[in-house]
Amino acid sequence: MDSKIKDKNTDMLFEAILHLETTDDCYRFFEDLCTVRELQSMAQRFAVAKMLTQNQVYSNIVRETGASTATISRVNRSLKYGCDGYKTVFEKMDGNQNND
Repeated sequence: MDSKIKDKNTDMLFEAILHLETTDDCYRFFEDLCTVRELQSMAQRFAVAKMLTQNQVYSNIVRETGASTATISRVNRSLKYGCDGYKTVFEKMDGNQNND
């Protein structure tokens, strides 16, 4: 995979994330790793991406998430022209829900 962020430190971080097994594990790890604001920003962008894939309009997304239209546009660009990371995760999450 060709990536702008790929290096040994990022590989190590992603390997660590793959070892997390529970939501509680994730909370503990990410609260140590990130600031509260960084986590909130990532969670907000993730919620925006989910809503965009559900064809929600910007005004609803702003109201529900508090995200700026600039953030929504940025996430929308990632969905359209990015590396399909959101798509991959949403498909895997939907697959897990179908198996419950």
